[in-house]
Amino acid sequence: MKFLPTAAAVALLSLPVLAFAGQVNINTADAETIAAELNGVGLSKAKAIIEYRSKHGPFRSADDLSLVKGIGERTVEKNRADIQVSTPKKK
Repeated sequence: MKFLPTAAAVALLSLPVLAFAGQVNINTADAETIAAELNGVGLSKAKAIIEYRSKHGPFRSADDLSLVKGIGERTVEKNRADIQVSTPKKK
């Protein structure tokens, strides 16, 4: 009967480790931070987010992120809880 707890422990340890993203303000974060924190967003898409933000101003909602070429609604939905859109403070 000692086999069962050992087998259960091995099974649990062999499960893939889940990566949890952190919250990121898409109006202030740099491309590296956006890429690191949003699932499904690599560095090239993160740079596209920065470029869009530079041309069109700050995002007003998480949904606005889908206006960026290469970012679809599904990516927004996967990351909705981690996307912040507070307006950057003027200096």
